[in-house]
Amino acid sequence: MRFFLCINNEGSPASLEVGKVYRAMPEREAKILNLLRVIDESGEDYLYPAAQFVELRLPQAAKNALLQR
Repeated sequence: MRFFLCINNEGSPASLEVGKVYRAMPEREAKILNLLRVIDESGEDYLYPAAQFVELRLPQAAKNALLQR
């Protein structure tokens, strides 16, 4: 599981919060199209432009803590 920080929610203000950490699901086709499949505020996974996020490199303990939320 990879984690990303939202840096821009243009076009999706109800679904994404700037400054919030989101989990992204791996998807090869999305990556080719510069998209990320993110679990958003609805709890569902949707495709968003990858430019709206920056990937976070976290230690395993931090990943575990985020997964427990």
